[in-house]
Amino acid sequence: MYLSVALAVPLHRDFAYSISKEQLNDYPIGGRVQVPFGNKKRVGVVLAVNSECEFDAAKVKPAIKPLDTAPIFSQELMSLAKWISRFYIYPMGEVLSAMLPTLLRKGESAELTALEYLHVCKESLAKISQSDLIETFKRSKKQAQLFQYISSHPMLLKDAKKAYSPSIVKGLVDKSLVHVNLQTPKTNTWQENMLLGEKKRANPEQAIAIASINQAEGYTGFLIEGVTGSGKTEVYLQVIEEVLQQGQQVLILVPEIGLTPQTVKRFEERFGNVVAVWHSALTDNERLQVWQQAKHNQMAVFIGTRSSVFLPLAKPGMIIVDEEHDESYKQQDKLRYHARDIAAYRANQYNIPLVLGTATPSLESLHNALSHKYRHLILAQRAGSASMPTQHLIDLGGQVLDAGIAPSMMMRIEQQLKAGNQVLIYVNRRGYAPALICEQCGHVETCLDCDNPFTVHLSAHNLQCHRCGKFEPYQHSCKKCHSKNVSTQGIGTEQIQQILAKRFSDYSCVRIDSDSTRGKRKLNELLTEINQNKHQLLVGTQILSKGHHFPNVTLALILNVDSFLFSSDYRAPEKLAQLVTQLSGRAGRENKPGEVWLQSYQVGHPLLQDLVNNGYSHFARTLLSERIAAKLPPASYQAAIRVEHTELAPILNFLEYAGQLLGQFKQLEFVGPFPAGVEKKQGRYRFITVAQSNSSAYLVKAMQQAKEALEKHQFAAKLRWIVDIMPTDFS
Repeated sequence: MYLSVALAVPLHRDFAYSISKEQLNDYPIGGRVQVPFGNKKRVGVVLAVNSECEFDAAKVKPAIKPLDTAPIFSQELMSLAKWISRFYIYPMGEVLSAMLPTLLRKGESAELTALEYLHVCKESLAKISQSDLIETFKRSKKQAQLFQYISSHPMLLKDAKKAYSPSIVKGLVDKSLVHVNLQTPKTNTWQENMLLGEKKRANPEQAIAIASINQAEGYTGFLIEGVTGSGKTEVYLQVIEEVLQQGQQVLILVPEIGLTPQTVKRFEERFGNVVAVWHSALTDNERLQVWQQAKHNQMAVFIGTRSSVFLPLAKPGMIIVDEEHDESYKQQDKLRYHARDIAAYRANQYNIPLVLGTATPSLESLHNALSHKYRHLILAQRAGSASMPTQHLIDLGGQVLDAGIAPSMMMRIEQQLKAGNQVLIYVNRRGYAPALICEQCGHVETCLDCDNPFTVHLSAHNLQCHRCGKFEPYQHSCKKCHSKNVSTQGIGTEQIQQILAKRFSDYSCVRIDSDSTRGKRKLNELLTEINQNKHQLLVGTQILSKGHHFPNVTLALILNVDSFLFSSDYRAPEKLAQLVTQLSGRAGRENKPGEVWLQSYQVGHPLLQDLVNNGYSHFARTLLSERIAAKLPPASYQAAIRVEHTELAPILNFLEYAGQLLGQFKQLEFVGPFPAGVEKKQGRYRFITVAQSNSSAYLVKAMQQAKEALEKHQFAAKLRWIVDIMPTDFS
């Protein structure tokens, strides 16, 4: 007998390995197998078992051993993998590998492992009188709380340490009041732990949305277009409750790790200890545990970032994609999938509802809603007594700026701070300044590997390239002419924080960017401090726009708006409008009115005028009609051939050949080659050719044929290249 095995190698084919007939039942289809590959051992997935082989049987190597007694890929997941491989034109073995946690890729056991639980020591307890027990707990109320909890039901050791502290747990163990037992978790147990909390009263718009989703039968796609603060999460909670009461699981996708702590807290308060989290900050063991909880129906609600879309739900009942417009749902390397599209495929596959929620719908989802592929639910009012913030433009023409901020805005910031409110300032650059220039000879300190100016980071006292990560010590003299007359150009979050902290010294100014939030819990700690009003001035990058709830923010100021207005990317206006609207949504979320100010040298620009005066909803529909008229996505479908190399000649030769291939398809248009938005990175030039068609099926088929031909090109093996289906940017 012969196994057809998919291996995580960059080849569009499977591999044959032999087994005896007696071993047939040991190798389930969809299970993992260890096989020889060259002089190494690899982990693959069994696709089929055949009695014949197309290769010379004498040259077929025997499989080493099976790794699973039952399939770890269900028929639905195998079907999903085949679709992903076909649609994204990516090797099946690498798709299956991407769908697994790291430990399973390495061949670790997929079986449920025993976990450490805390149990009450009944023998020790029998020897202690009630009065002695009360006396013991007089000095530690937290020990008493934990002991009382464990008395009613055993608790995971790691959960106890997280909820209380390792020292509290150790104290109970040292007193022999509790002990640690290894216990294999039971399957299908989450309903025992579910505790339904009190529902909030839904307003009329929320009630209509909840009823519409609850009444849906089978697969139905919903787009909830709800203004920021309109209570989309409450809608999620109430429709999820219906699903859980039917004994089914729910997957919720969120765009950023930073959103998970506050989201998880709300869901645990409503449903109890049935919520699991999946994101990149988890350890390999933690990821494997969550994967097992999904597969064995041990948890009900799974909240995760992009790759959680592959979790093997045992009883799927609903998939929710929060902030569906967010770019982070698109994987930008290797398997370039879009989690929102895979979520839609899976919901259709399982015949369950799909709920997409956002204040700023992507034009793709809006197009689907307006063409009735999705049910369109609108939440136009903020929940409770909160009102929408007012939006304003401020003309920077002729003004002298301080840290990039207009004088009149400095006065408004001061007014809000004196009133006891918080102020948010957004700028799309981290670091102190985006360039260091010699005023003597004009030399700009540049990363030669990327042809990109170094960003000045004064806090780390170095220069950093934000493309490749290279850094150099900060020098107070010019490398070229050795003049001491060097100065920074432009502004970044560090500089703004420094100047605002000096100007408003009576208030705390905090910086929220990828530099200040490094560390597993740093962002969550900073967000908690902000909500406790420990910081009054919030300076940050796009992280601040990601759905956070800041009840005391009443003023949001957006700097450098003009950088989006003259981009070569046709999606730039959409991204600008989404960013502005999301940032606006951080202001005035409670009973305090909010205001949003956009600083610009182009206040008359039609895009800004439409957005500020008519709002995102009108803006997006106008932009959608322009896209349709121009036959751009979502009215058409695109694919990009991305190529990188240290030399330009082979790139251009390769893409010239690609153009000849694409020109043979009558229903295909293409443009290129042209430089990527980031033309050079880590010493490699980057160029793109983009193909477009009115049919996604035709486009994928054409790109598949083009890729097969390109693989035979003389430079194919020397270049780094990939076909990117439905690209969201061209950087």
